[in-house]
Amino acid sequence: MNGKISPFLSRLEATAKDIDDLLDRLLTTTPVPGEQARPARLMEAIRYSSLGGGKRFRPFLVVESAGLFEVPRPQALMAGAALECVHCYSLVHDDLPAMDNDALRRGRPTVHKAFDAATAILVGDSLLTFAFDILSRVEAHPSAAVRIELVTALARAAGLGGMAGGQMLDLAAEGRFDGGRPQRLGEAEIVTLQAMKTGALLSFGCHSGGILAEAAPPQRAALETYGSAVGRAFQIADDLLDVEGDPALIGKQTGKDAEAGKATIVGILGIDGARKRLRALVAEAAAALAPFGERAAILVEAARFVAERDA
Repeated sequence: MNGKISPFLSRLEATAKDIDDLLDRLLTTTPVPGEQARPARLMEAIRYSSLGGGKRFRPFLVVESAGLFEVPRPQALMAGAALECVHCYSLVHDDLPAMDNDALRRGRPTVHKAFDAATAILVGDSLLTFAFDILSRVEAHPSAAVRIELVTALARAAGLGGMAGGQMLDLAAEGRFDGGRPQRLGEAEIVTLQAMKTGALLSFGCHSGGILAEAAPPQRAALETYGSAVGRAFQIADDLLDVEGDPALIGKQTGKDAEAGKATIVGILGIDGARKRLRALVAEAAAALAPFGERAAILVEAARFVAERDA
């Protein structure tokens, strides 16, 4: 091995840096027109939760899917930054005592531990709404119709029929609302839960490139199929990491799914069956991108990365 970084990892790191730089510029203490002030403690906690951490894989999907159509990179980065704000909000709220009650995120104290629970709630509220502020700006796309389509798609991916609804199904499955008795979900029910809770935002990252490009329906459908496969693969890989992963690499406690009685594909299929399903989903993702040819090689590699990651 010569230690040379792969083209995929190089592009992933470049996008992560660009997203960090953009969020750093957007999340300052200086209010913009229409705002009265940006409270210092709130901004400190927002920046703590959203800057300098994570692979920025969701924005990477936005940038790479948009790149298939030669969408200007600054537009794709704006959409990616909005998506990352929603993702960061979800992590802050998921870590709260009333939800998953985690003390560590990305190897350091979660926001409610570093600050307090009330601040963490307001951080999540702020990041969620700020995402739509970003998408509404002309820098995201010169066409108001495209900006509206992006706002609608992200709202539906993040909301009651997407991530938030999936989180509710997850809490119900672990017995939060039925006297503490976990639900026995079948495979189809788990697939739906995970497609909402985890897959919806990842899928938005993939098909948002088609929205930005005002692409033809067949091209959009290909990206949506790819995004669905990647979303399902991501969650299965996450579930495997909770069983087998190294907490030092992952940056959070493992083994919590079984402890909480969470419904997972690993629980249904076992470790070997889950790995077989992962391989099938990677193949499905690659097949969906076949119409794009070699232009989609990095996105195909991204699907493999999702399945094989160790953190």
